[in-house]
Formats: sequence, structure tokens, C-alpha cells
Amino acid sequence: MKGPALYKEALRIIPGGTQLYSKRSELYLPEFWPAYYSKAKGVEVIDLDENKYIDMSVFAMGACVLGYADRDVDRAVIRAINNGVTSTLNCPEEVELAQLLCELHSWANMVRFSRSGGEAVSIAIRIARAHTRKSKIAFCGYHGWCDWYLAANLGNKRALDGQLMPGLMPAGVPRSLKDTAFGFNYGRVDELETIINKHGDELAAVILEPARDEPDTDFLKEVKKMTSSAKAVLIFDEITSGFRMNAGGIHLLLGVNPDVAVFAKAMANGYPMGAVIGKKKVMQAAQSTFLSSTNWSERTGFSAAIATIDKFQDKDVAKHLIRVGGKIQQGWRKAAEKADLKIKISGIAPLSHFSFDYPEALMLSTYFTQEMLKKGFLAWTQFKASYAHKDRHIQKYIKAVNEVFNKLKKLMQKNQLKKNIEGPTARTGFYRLVQN
Repeated sequence: MKGPALYKEALRIIPGGTQLYSKRSELYLPEFWPAYYSKAKGVEVIDLDENKYIDMSVFAMGACVLGYADRDVDRAVIRAINNGVTSTLNCPEEVELAQLLCELHSWANMVRFSRSGGEAVSIAIRIARAHTRKSKIAFCGYHGWCDWYLAANLGNKRALDGQLMPGLMPAGVPRSLKDTAFGFNYGRVDELETIINKHGDELAAVILEPARDEPDTDFLKEVKKMTSSAKAVLIFDEITSGFRMNAGGIHLLLGVNPDVAVFAKAMANGYPMGAVIGKKKVMQAAQSTFLSSTNWSERTGFSAAIATIDKFQDKDVAKHLIRVGGKIQQGWRKAAEKADLKIKISGIAPLSHFSFDYPEALMLSTYFTQEMLKKGFLAWTQFKASYAHKDRHIQKYIKAVNEVFNKLKKLMQKNQLKKNIEGPTARTGFYRLVQN
């Protein structure tokens, strides 16, 4: 198999094997995950051995909300390429996208751009610190790889266990950043209150994901009230939740507006693009610090985002994503009931996931992925919906899920699950990959 062989070579010359943690083969099916693609279109992915799969898993980490290689988005990008992707002058699409984002979010007046989610969040944090002239951050949820965030584990080695991943060592993060970032859990107003009581005078921002599982509007309203009282900036990280349930941030549906919101992923259907939108009084602080990068002005990202947002609105993509995600959750639930398997289902419909409710959950998910791969699916315990997912894909997938769940249950009853897994069990959490 060419993919696993190439991944083995990648481990030798690329630290960690890949640029994105979530694309490590060890998370899904060690030694057998296809690892690399030659072509992706719609919901189909073709690997290096010309095997064709229907992607019913993380779907490019949720970046391609319209489907792989969407014709309309790609056409806009090709047009941008043909007209030159960069020059000494600025491209007008930069202003057009800023106007579009402000139209979608009437509370926002200004926009800054980047090319990835992690750096967009770091821009938002920098702006908040510049605006408040304070340095400490309270956070809830996952916010990327940068120093400001990983610094939480300098003071408490387990601070990020429930936010990012367990066991993460913040090697390379300056010790001087200790006690500058403090985590609290979603729904726990008391935890945020403790942080504010202790660090309120130095608190620059409170940043959180408004929804990854089911949103709690009352909690968000209370967080906004507490953040305002602390004279800090409220930042909503909409990198995952944005452009799923509606056009723009999910906070628009919840009726709670932040001071700043951050977008990436689905906004440009897989093309590198990130945005920080916010209130003028906060965003103007960007002028008092230095935020600049050559590639932030490159044309294709803006063009892709405009085309994606236009199609998202024109085709009412959110309605489709919600319907598809709901069908998948229902399919998982019924299949588990038929097989007498215990699973837990969570997440908003377009970002669905389930977990096996057993001590050997990792072994179960490994077998599930292994058998689904044989049936022609890239499948895991997560499903991120796209506009390209149609009923025929769902029906075929759920049929396969029923078959694999039934096999799983029988193997568990016979205590034969482990010997039917053809490679190592999938891993979770942070770990080092060493190739000798």
C-alpha cells in the first residue's frame, strides 16, 4: 500500500509525520490508514493506490463545507490566479470580503485577515491585549497551537487536558508566559468567576467557542456580562462553529454578540483563509501594534471565501448540513440499538460525533474504522457534513454502519475483538511519533 509506506517515510523526515495533528494516521487506523490522496471531488477521495472512498469522517477537518473541489469556488480561484495572485497593489477582493462579513454581522465594523485559524486567533488576542493594555487571558475550548494558549500548561500541566488534549507538554513556550492563560469549562460560570476574582485587573480577554456541542445561551450571556464588568474583550472563536448552522457565526442564532469573532475553515471551502471581525473601538487597536504578513494579502483566499459565502447563502447550505447531520445521528442511534451497543452521541448536527461507551472504546473505534474502510468509507467516530453529502451517500453509509456494529457486538460477546484488529490500536491524546 503506497499511502502507509509513504507515511512511514514521512515520519522519518517530517517531525510528527504531517503538518496537522488531526491527519496523523495513528488517530484512525495505525499502519493501514490510506494517509494520502491523489484526488478529491465532491465526497469522494482517491488514495495513492487508486482506491476510491466516500468520506464520511472529519471531511478535511470541516474545511470543505461545500464538498471537495467545488466547481463554483474553484472557478473563482482560477479566475483570481489568471489575473495574478499578488502584486505591489492590493486586490479589491480584500475589501469586498470585509464588507460581506460586516453585512452578515451587523454588530461588527472592522475586519483583519490571515491565512489560518490559529494565527487568526493569535491576531485577536494581540488586538485585545493592545486595546486593554492588559495581558492575561481566560479561555474555554480549543484555540490552536500558539504560545499564548499553550502557556496554560506552564502553571498546571493538566490545564489543557479538557480543552485541547491530555498530556501536552508546552516545550518551547517561554516560561515567562506562566500564569498568563487560564482555562475554564463550558457552562461553568463559577470557574470563570474564580479567574476574574483573582486576575480581573489584568484580564485582557475572555475567549471561547460559543458552541461545539449544544450551545448554552444563558451561559454565554453570563460570560458576556462578566467579561464586560472586568473591562475585558469578549472573543468568540467561530473557526469550527461558523458557517455550519447559518451564514456567519452561530452566535447570530443565539442572540449573543461578542466584541470580536474569529473565522477560518468552512469560510473558504478549504482554501487558506482566516478572519478577525470586531467592533471598531476594539479593532482600531490593531493600529497600535504590528500585524503584517505578505501572504495575508494574497488574492485566492479572498476570492474563495467570497464565492463560498455567496453559494452558502444562495443554496441555503446550512439547512442541508443540519438535515444531513441529523440523519447521521439518527442512523448511528438506530444502528446501535439494533446491535445492542452502548454509544453516546453529541455535537450540533453538522458536527456530529459518537463514542463507544465501553472501557475498550479505542479498540472499538479502531475496528469500526478498519471495517468501514474495507466497505469503501473513510469513517471514524466523527462526521462533518458537507453540501456534497447526498441521501444516497447517507443510506449506503448507514447500511455499512449497521453491518459493522453487528459484527462488533458479536466479537465483543465472544471476546475476540482484539485479535480481529489487523494492526495497532488507534491512539488518542498527545504523543511522540518516533521513526528509527
